[in-house]
Amino acid sequence: MNSYLNIASANSGPTNLESMDMDTNLDSLSVVPRNASSLANKLRVMSPDVAASRFSTRIAIRAKRKILLINPADVIAVEAQGNYVLVRQTSSSHLLRESISTMEEKLAPHGFVRIHRSVLVNRACVEEIRPWSTGEYVLRARDKEYTVTRTYRKNLRLLAQLWIGGASAVAG
Repeated sequence: MNSYLNIASANSGPTNLESMDMDTNLDSLSVVPRNASSLANKLRVMSPDVAASRFSTRIAIRAKRKILLINPADVIAVEAQGNYVLVRQTSSSHLLRESISTMEEKLAPHGFVRIHRSVLVNRACVEEIRPWSTGEYVLRARDKEYTVTRTYRKNLRLLAQLWIGGASAVAG
């Protein structure tokens, strides 16, 4: 006995199941696409922007007449320097002609948080936060210290999902 159902009328051509390019397995009562990519295109389960953000593990930056593909986890911070930004990695730095606000929009999905009008930090790299008496904070990320100004101190809560024993120390 054939375990796959092939539905076709003698004179009417393919049925809906065949036009959807599907196989039906009667033993397990499951419908399996013959071509998974065409089914995904037909169903549009995920928008292209959502799919790109979920599956992208590298970002492309243009530096010194070439395009570099870097892992966002290797970026410690992004610092504004006039009309440029300095992308600090663990092993190197790259100067790009881009605004800090544009970089903030592009890197926010990768875990970057604005802590100063001229600094974004990768929250995975933050090791310590210390308050100052002025209402500002000092943040240490991979052995470099950054000032968190009062304007951006509310963003400190974004650095961790769980605060234990003194969450009120970080004013929001």
